[in-house]
Amino acid sequence: MSRKAAGFPIDQVRKVSHTARTRRAGWSAGRAATSQGVLIAARLVQGIGGAFLFPAVLALIATSFEGKARIRAFGMWGMAGSLGLAAGAFFGGVLTDLASWRWVFFINIPFALIVLIPAPKVLRPDPKTGASGGFDLPGAVLATVGISAIVFGLVTGPEDGWTHPTPLTPLTSLIAGALLLVAFFVTEAKTRDPLMALRLLKNRPLVVAMAVVFIFQTGLSGGYYVFTTYIQPVLGYTPLQAGLAFLPLTLVSMIGAGKLAPKFMERFGMRGTLSTGMIVNGAGIALTAAVMTTGGSFYAMLPGSVLWGLGGGLVFVSVFASAGSGVDLTEQGVAGAMASTAQQVGGAVGLAALVAVANSTFTGTYIDAAKEDVVSGLRMAGIAGGVLLILGGLLALALKKQPPTAEPAADPEPETAGVR
Repeated sequence: MSRKAAGFPIDQVRKVSHTARTRRAGWSAGRAATSQGVLIAARLVQGIGGAFLFPAVLALIATSFEGKARIRAFGMWGMAGSLGLAAGAFFGGVLTDLASWRWVFFINIPFALIVLIPAPKVLRPDPKTGASGGFDLPGAVLATVGISAIVFGLVTGPEDGWTHPTPLTPLTSLIAGALLLVAFFVTEAKTRDPLMALRLLKNRPLVVAMAVVFIFQTGLSGGYYVFTTYIQPVLGYTPLQAGLAFLPLTLVSMIGAGKLAPKFMERFGMRGTLSTGMIVNGAGIALTAAVMTTGGSFYAMLPGSVLWGLGGGLVFVSVFASAGSGVDLTEQGVAGAMASTAQQVGGAVGLAALVAVANSTFTGTYIDAAKEDVVSGLRMAGIAGGVLLILGGLLALALKKQPPTAEPAADPEPETAGVR
């Protein structure tokens, strides 16, 4: 993997170690937070760690395996992510019910240490390359502030009003964010060692994958919001019961990612797998929302949840595998960072938009509103998110159709896989 994976001139071992320490610091601060500002700062530190981790892992998989072994590795990665989501939903409910929400942060620290300790022995340092190793600080600042300004505007605008000063008006924030991103692209075109090489935007699989994962996270974030809001404020579930309600969805997602996605990708290719996954995922979220009523139950949502999880597992694996296809090995980290950025921005935008839809049927808070009005809004938001995902499945067909066995099928030697 390139020493510039994700744009940072550090090797695999240092990246994993730094990420674990950064996220551990964020979790520690989160547990000790005594005010909203401290809690937000702690989450910011966690986000910085995640920004290091996600593209580094994608690049590690893409550069360590080939052919069918790479497909299986992406499947195992997706299954591990689904397992983490299932464990987080369950133990988050247990800890909140039996102890305190602060333990949701604290419990992650041992897991960070488990990763941190063996990393230097398990991962090989990157080979030396001719790259300059410079870091594009102006580009990083422009991209971060620009995206943050856009997300802030989209999140606050529907609730506060587009011209309400908070302290900037949401409309002003959107305009400023757009101008900063224009400045980012101008900077990247001129700098010697860009954070994001603009030529990557000519890579069709990467651009399509970024668009699809943006839509995927838009619908997914909205779906999680609709599901959580329905089972807690409407059905009255406790945090523990809510965590248990998520288990079927996340466990089925493990099957979709770990078992089905590799088989689908080997047989139908990334294009067919990604398109199918998006359509099934969208249908599942729409069906889950469609059966929500004031007197409903968890079991009525179970068929939709199964489809939701299976489709999500297919998408999560195939979309990030698509993002790295056709990209040079030395730029896999950058491609992963671009795709994960599209994912995170999509989640913020989607949550803001679908929350606005969900809240359009009543005024005030959920506590004050009639349950019929709350459920009506949630149902509309869930179905809207599902339809958007289905349209994203059609967009995935813009990927070039490739033979399922286009990549070499031979498994890598242990040294190639990065194991000593």
